[in-house]
Amino acid sequence: MNEKMSDALNQQINAELYSSYLYLSMASFCKRLNLEGFARWMEVQALEELSHAMKFFNFVNERGAKVELKAIAGPPVSWDSPLSVFEAVYEHEVKVTGLIYDLVNLATEARDHATVNFLQWFITEQVEEETSADNIVQKLRLIGSDGGGLYMIDQELARRVFTPLPGTTILAGAGA
Repeated sequence: MNEKMSDALNQQINAELYSSYLYLSMASFCKRLNLEGFARWMEVQALEELSHAMKFFNFVNERGAKVELKAIAGPPVSWDSPLSVFEAVYEHEVKVTGLIYDLVNLATEARDHATVNFLQWFITEQVEEETSADNIVQKLRLIGSDGGGLYMIDQELARRVFTPLPGTTILAGAGA
């Protein structure tokens, strides 16, 4: 793996760790609103993002490159509403998709076929991430300020569970 690719993958590790921080911050915000289901969804998302960081971490190490962990920026701590939280989730996932696409382009230019292959999983994952967030945004827009609808979505989101990714044994058992 060339140095430019290694640097870009290290930046992605940082971006995935930031994503985990962001979702933990969103979980805390939702807890302050007594929306435990929303908080659960965000906590699971934080674990998913951490597992994504570990997937990159393991890949960089397996390829014999050096992992260089950098400081992680602090995320926002407040939003205007549950809807604005999920709008921010959707916007963030679109941004991450762009980062993944940039990595694919860089790997393609470098003829780094192993990295291109590795990144295909993330392309599929990002389609799922954007769709999931957008579905919740659309539901929240549909219910507006209806407390009963918000309660029902909170109950739905509370059922989300984390499933560790293969190869991220550091997180095994963290999902219940």
